[in-house]
Amino acid sequence: MLSLIVVLILVVGVNTALWGTVGLGRVVAQAFRKRPRSARHRLAQPTAGRAGTAPAGRVTPNDVAVLIAAHNEELVIRNTIRSAARLVPVGNIFIASDASKDTTAAIAEESGANVVELLPNRGKAGALVAAITHFRLAERFEIVMLLDADTQLADDYMETGLPYFDDPGVVAVAGRAATVTDPPSPTRLGRFLVAYRERFYVVVQYLLKYGQAARFANVVSIVPGFASMYRSRILADIDISAPGLAIEDFNMTFEVHAKRLGRIAFHPLAAIAYTQDPDTFRDYTKQLRRWTLGFWQTVRRHGFRFGTFWGALALYVFELVTSSIMMLIFLPLLLLSLGASAWGEVSADPVWIAVAQAVPPTSIVIGVLVPDYLLTILVVIVTGRAQYLVLGIGFPLVRIVDAFICLRTIPQAFFGRSSGTWKSPERRSNTATNSGIAVGDALPG
Repeated sequence: MLSLIVVLILVVGVNTALWGTVGLGRVVAQAFRKRPRSARHRLAQPTAGRAGTAPAGRVTPNDVAVLIAAHNEELVIRNTIRSAARLVPVGNIFIASDASKDTTAAIAEESGANVVELLPNRGKAGALVAAITHFRLAERFEIVMLLDADTQLADDYMETGLPYFDDPGVVAVAGRAATVTDPPSPTRLGRFLVAYRERFYVVVQYLLKYGQAARFANVVSIVPGFASMYRSRILADIDISAPGLAIEDFNMTFEVHAKRLGRIAFHPLAAIAYTQDPDTFRDYTKQLRRWTLGFWQTVRRHGFRFGTFWGALALYVFELVTSSIMMLIFLPLLLLSLGASAWGEVSADPVWIAVAQAVPPTSIVIGVLVPDYLLTILVVIVTGRAQYLVLGIGFPLVRIVDAFICLRTIPQAFFGRSSGTWKSPERRSNTATNSGIAVGDALPG
């Protein structure tokens, strides 16, 4: 029993239990409030922009600048602009074409967006800074949304996201990531990888991030740059293009905490956007390496300090490392345990018997595979995708890959540097639209 508990703690972690409980508390508290009508989140359809109505003093879509940094994104940029133009006036959409060699800039201009072409390749962070300065976004708009070139906004992204800015202490609203499934990947492996990524999004955002965004906690570790909003007045205080970082998302979020700029809001049913995830093993591992490398580089840059966020970060880092180690040794440990059990019965050797008793195979299987599959069941409940029950059997293998990349990038982050330049993964044309997901109410709080 002790070995089972140890394995469970190493694999699942205290973070999941802690922030999952806090998130559940938020759900219970919200149930006692008066709730508005339910909303159905769908991909924004390409129609004219709308300003909408809002209470006096509330931020409206007219106050939002949508900023897209793009590098060779001709397959997806048109529909991304159309998606955003449904929610804000098209004149509020700004494109930084970062050394694109295709027709990205031309398509953006044809779509009515404001475009600046940059040379040489500056990377996403550098392109964002250049565009914010060139278009004077912080001076002209109250809110700046950072949007990836492949992202499609839910039709009520603004309706559910902007009300969080009614609280003057909120300086950023983290978008809720969902996976684009239409068009589907043409390969079985691709569909498997996209399903695994969707599971990752659901688990992190429902079991961790929602609790971390509680008003008393405010320990959200990333405001994802794929579709999130910032108060423009704090952008000057954030070192967006800090040197030596592979990605900007983590650093911008850490800057908010380090400089105590304000609170980060997040709700899994608000500010939803759909992103096109990699569907080849090569692109998946390259993207994951950028993410993990960027995280470790940001930890290196900021270090650890006193405060709630930094304490939560330290706990997360500790569990990230220990769980990654556990996933890497999972298969060898299981084989050792099975071998020790079998040889102990045959030879009656007390050493092998002791090994089998110390780490019984059932504890390893129950401690690793069972909780992992329970996460898949949660995702099926949230998304309604029953096929994940079959795909989930293979998800632990991808977790082993994740663990290897996570640990491998630690020394690379602390002893190497990144230029920040980028190369977009292979895209699937996003001319199709997602059928959407049905969700409940999304209340600020």
